[in-house]
Amino acid sequence: MDILFSNWQHTLQAFDVDQVTSEKAFGNLIAAYSTPVRYYHTLKHIEHVLSTIEILQGYTNNLPAVQLAAWFHDVVYDTQAQDNEERSADYAFKVLSSLDIPESTITIVTRLIRNTKYHQAAMDDYDSQVLIDADLAIFATTSVQYPEYSHAIRQEYDWISKADYIAGRRQVLEEFLKRPRIYFTPLMLEFAEASARANIQREIQSLD
Repeated sequence: MDILFSNWQHTLQAFDVDQVTSEKAFGNLIAAYSTPVRYYHTLKHIEHVLSTIEILQGYTNNLPAVQLAAWFHDVVYDTQAQDNEERSADYAFKVLSSLDIPESTITIVTRLIRNTKYHQAAMDDYDSQVLIDADLAIFATTSVQYPEYSHAIRQEYDWISKADYIAGRRQVLEEFLKRPRIYFTPLMLEFAEASARANIQREIQSLD
């Protein structure tokens, strides 16, 4: 938690924000990501996304905006809803406005969050590419971490029958495999693409 708070403060150093308001916003984020219905989309996920962005920061045009988008991109997460990204963007708009973050930065942050809905980015939208690659970095994790991830996703959808979950999950995973490339940044493409595709293929084969 101390590391996350330090990360939050470091991101906001680029702006002149009120300390009390900043701490309140951080507390609300922690609460949102700590609800009992979350198994994967938790603070651990946010920490992983932020650490990956740090590795990929050389590709960004606006690093603070990408980092803020990472903090807020899953703040609203309801597996029975279809508008989580839009609601997360709206939440970010309200909080960042209360922190007096420049409107130009808020506009970028909310756009980045909405782009995580389908994990698609224009070829010249480097900030979205970094955020999306960081969000999907879990695909390229180890043979121990990946099954933990896939199990956690299943837990978040425990209200869906096994048959329906398998059909839906297979469709999502196969769509990623159909892409010419899962990752946008050269670093992830070189060092993570092959592992991600192998992990996804293994999960598809394990679905029964």
